[in-house]
Amino acid sequence: MTDTIQDDIKALVDSNDVLLFMKGTPVFPQCGFSSVVAKVLDHLQVEYASVNVLEDPAIRDGIKVYSDWPTIPQLYVKGEFVGGCDIVKEMFEAGELQTYLREKGVAPAAA
Repeated sequence: MTDTIQDDIKALVDSNDVLLFMKGTPVFPQCGFSSVVAKVLDHLQVEYASVNVLEDPAIRDGIKVYSDWPTIPQLYVKGEFVGGCDIVKEMFEAGELQTYLREKGVAPAAA
């Protein structure tokens, strides 16, 4: 893993308030787990950027090193790693994700 990839990932994370590393795109997700997280964010009407890790194997491998998390999707809010599909889904269902987003200043419109 090159430092350049890690620097590129850090720049992406730092430059987007809400960033989803996923397989595919929000409009055309390429895995069910990525689809779930995108749908949660869409449901909450949160503005977010996404990175399709299938387009770049270095990013796909690098994000796992960056977060020390083995799976994709990965959600970041204000530079902090929130979690993958199961964590995001559980937080949403418990109302914790909505609270977290408000506390970070990216309040969902639907909450």
